[in-house]
This record gives sequence, structure tokens and C-alpha cells, in this order.
Amino acid sequence: MKFVFSPPPLPSVPVADSTERFPVHRIYCVGRNYAEHAIEMGWTGREPPFFFAKPADAVLPVEENETGEMPYPPMTSDLHHEIELVVAIGKAGTNIPLHQALDHVWGYAIGLDMTRRDLQTDAKKAGRPWSTAKGFDLSAPISRIYPASMVGHIAQGRIHLDVNGEQRQASDVGKLTWSVAEIVAYLSKYFTLRPGDLIFTGTPEGVGPVRRGDILEGGIEGLGSLRVSIT
Repeated sequence: MKFVFSPPPLPSVPVADSTERFPVHRIYCVGRNYAEHAIEMGWTGREPPFFFAKPADAVLPVEENETGEMPYPPMTSDLHHEIELVVAIGKAGTNIPLHQALDHVWGYAIGLDMTRRDLQTDAKKAGRPWSTAKGFDLSAPISRIYPASMVGHIAQGRIHLDVNGEQRQASDVGKLTWSVAEIVAYLSKYFTLRPGDLIFTGTPEGVGPVRRGDILEGGIEGLGSLRVSIT
């Protein structure tokens, strides 16, 4: 096959305790999936899950014990952090039954859904898409991926984020409004999930702004840590 120009490198994420990498196909994100975060964003109740997307090359892979560097994006003065459990899909499926959903999960990671909050607020007011607020370059910092065969399926455990050593977000993955299995099953009604898909499962309360020079350090119990510098 001949291309009109050389294709860009395939986005990928390191795998824990391995030299192999996880190729990224698509990035799906779940909105308002912790009750307290929904409240702080002006919503209440258990609404059906909804989704938005980031491009695959929005990933910023960060190795364990390293600090990723994320440039402060243009066209915003209100960049926010959102720490999240990330689900890595390893088996294709559509209309996946709930009781089979976890069979499609290859592994788990820690992610940051970085958000240009001012652009998102303007888009909400105008009833417009969130793409400029959510899908910008390197807007998805992510730790190495831990295979489910190594860590099991993550149903509970502390999730937290500190900024410059001060705690901003702290909750438990067990407080997800929609569980990992429910998210996978529901999302597969709308899209055929493919190996390489990543699902950012939502953030707990405590989201807030960051500035150039800030150090973000988050973790999820059983998945190590993720450290990012805003440059």
C-alpha cells in the first residue's frame, strides 16, 4: 500500500513489567460518573452515562517513576485536572452483555482528563460540542497499563490527585456511579469496541485549575502513580 505521505507513528502506552506497548485505537470518556463531582458541576441524580471522545494521539504516556511534561495548551486561561481510572479494551465486541463485559477488559491505568474549562463552559452555554475543551494535544496523560491478569479487575480502591503536594481530589473507585462493567456494556451499544480502545471512566470531586510550573501527582490503589509537570 502506498500513502501520499508517511503515516504518523501509532500512539501507544507502556505496559507494566513488560517491554511491550499497548496500541491506542480510540479514547472514550465518561462524563459525571461520580455523584459528588456531578453535584459540584451542577447536576444531581443517577443519569444514564454519556460519552465524549479524545483523539488517540492525545495520550501523553508516562513511565513509572518519571515525570511527564504537558505544555499548557493555547486558547485557555482555565486548565483543569481530572484524575480517572482508565480501562484498556483487549477484545472486540458490540452489544456486550453485562455479565461478559469484564471479559473485554485487558487492563487498567491512571489517567488525567485535562480540560480547558472555560471553553467547555462556553460550549455548554451555546449547546455546542466539547471537542476544543477536551480533545486538544496531549490532553490525556496516562500511566503504564497494568494487565487485569496481574492486578485483577479494579472495583474499589483509593483514587487521588495532589497538586504541588497539596491534595485536590480524593475518593474511591467504588464510588463510580456506573461501574466498569456497566460502562463497557453501555458504550458497546453505540460503538463496536476494539482492542486498543481506552475508556476514561470519570473523575471524583475536587477538580480545579492548574498553572505552568505545577506538579500533578495522582494514584489509584494497585496501579502505582502518575506524575505530570505543566510546562
